[in-house]
Order: sequence, then C-alpha cells, then structure tokens
Amino acid sequence: MDIRLKAEKALQNIKKANPLVHNITNYVAANFQANALLAIGASPVMAHSEDEVEDIESIADALVLNIGTPSKSALSSMIRAGIKAKELGKPVILDPVGAGATKFRDRVVKEILTHVSVDIVRGNASEIAALCGIAGKTKGVDASLFAADVIDEATDFSKKVKAVVVVSGPVDYVIAQDTMIECQNGVPMLGKITGSGCAVTSIIGAFAAVEEDKTLAALFGLGLFGFAGERASKNSNGPGSFASLLIDELYKVTPLEFSKNLKFKIKRSES
Repeated sequence: MDIRLKAEKALQNIKKANPLVHNITNYVAANFQANALLAIGASPVMAHSEDEVEDIESIADALVLNIGTPSKSALSSMIRAGIKAKELGKPVILDPVGAGATKFRDRVVKEILTHVSVDIVRGNASEIAALCGIAGKTKGVDASLFAADVIDEATDFSKKVKAVVVVSGPVDYVIAQDTMIECQNGVPMLGKITGSGCAVTSIIGAFAAVEEDKTLAALFGLGLFGFAGERASKNSNGPGSFASLLIDELYKVTPLEFSKNLKFKIKRSES
C-alpha cells in the first residue's frame, strides 16, 4: 500500500475507532488540543494526577507528554504514565516545549528520555537543538533556528534514542534514523496561534494509535494539521478567526481529501 492510501486509511481508522489519546500537557494549550482531537474523530483525556495516570493508560490508545508548563509533580506523572504505556505496548509521543529555555526544562526532558522509551519526539528547531546539545537560544517556546539547521544532529539523536524525531518549521522534517521525509503542508498563520504545535503533537498521537509505522504516523499528523490550516487561511481575517476555522476544517477534511492533498517528499532512505 502506498503512502497516500495509508494516509487515507489511517484517517478512516481514527474516525472509526475513536482512539483515546491521553495528554499530560500544559494548561495553556490543553483546551485547543482536546478540541483538535475531537474534530478529527479521536477522543481526548487530559489527566495529570499521579493517582490515576496508570489507570488511564490501561484504557488509552496513545500517550502524549507535553512539558509546556513543567512541574515536579507533572514530571512524576509523565514518567509513571510513560512506563505504564510501554508495558502495555502503547505509543508515547514527547513534545519538549521550551527545551533549552531553562535548566529545569532540560532536566525534565532528560528524565523522561531516561525512564521512558519514547516513540516520537516533536519540537521546533530550537527545542530539538537543545535536546541534541546544540548551543542556541530558545525564546519561550519560539524557535530561533531553522529546521534545516539541525537535520544532521536530529538524525544522530534519532539513532541515539531510537525514536522518530520531528523538526517543525515552515517545512517539517520527519527523521527516523536513516529516513527523512519533508512535509510541506501548512501556512505561516499556524505560527500565530497559541498551542498549534501542541495540537499537532496530539494529532500525531492519534495517528500513532492506528498506524504501526511511527514515521508515517508523524507525517500524517503534520500533513492533516497543515492541510486544515491551508483551508482555514482562505477565509480567516486574523489569528482569532483562523483558530476557530482551523478546528472546523479539521472536522470537515475527509480521508480522501486528506490523502490527495498530503504534500511530502522522501529526501533520504536506506530501506
């Protein structure tokens, strides 16, 4: 089955199976993430307490860890949920929001990667650079580097942690050791609304729940979110209306429309 047919089938499966995506995330973006998941046909749960995360993992289909508003208690919950998810064979997706901005965020990411076998890591260029040990500057959650600047280091990092690494930017790069795919869907306005990166990570989580190939799951999440953004931008008057229209378009995109409009290029593969 080719990639476009797999994309169509994956979105069909999300709408049919309604995978439950467990998000341990930040309070800034949680509502937007939940609405984005509902719009594509998935089911969100935003559970943070150590007292219940293992129980939630027993019924969830994927786990998304987002360090946007980190705390010691959140870290404990993330590690606990991540270990349980892997015991149950469920995918774990990490969004290292603001990595490189503070020593505490860097420690949180290190602890998660030490204790949890993560399947996909998605961040902007500066965040991925911080994970790779590249000296740079992260301004809040904004990138000060371009995705293309960190491809080699992200490739090495992918091999080291045995995970798919997504470097987001105007063009997104999906890197899985010796494979790299460009996703070319999207519009600049996506960078003007709070929580867009967090939402696409959650959508990647939904695809990871139904698609065994995690490289493709990452591509499909990026592509669907970017394509919905392209459609939303045609009728928006600014960031406020765009955010609302984006949720509408995520809801309206059909599997066939998605597969036909997925823009990608396989740049490197030894398989």
